[in-house]
Amino acid sequence: MPEELTLAHFKVGQLGTITRIEADIDLKHRMAALGLRETCQVLVLRKASLGGPLHVRVGTTEVIMRRSEAQRIVASPCAS
Repeated sequence: MPEELTLAHFKVGQLGTITRIEADIDLKHRMAALGLRETCQVLVLRKASLGGPLHVRVGTTEVIMRRSEAQRIVASPCAS
């Protein structure tokens, strides 16, 4: 079974495939509207220090999300 991490644990520049989103239905719909869905690839572009937001790219869309939201997105890191 491949290793799975939350997006909050990914390093800057790390690419992964979303395996599941552990959130209530409203947050899942909001994330889906931003392009964050299971099987989509996501790239972490930047991470703010001290528990600040993450800047990620999904397809051609760039999203800045709270660290608490990133902890609800589980992904498998892609081999580099």
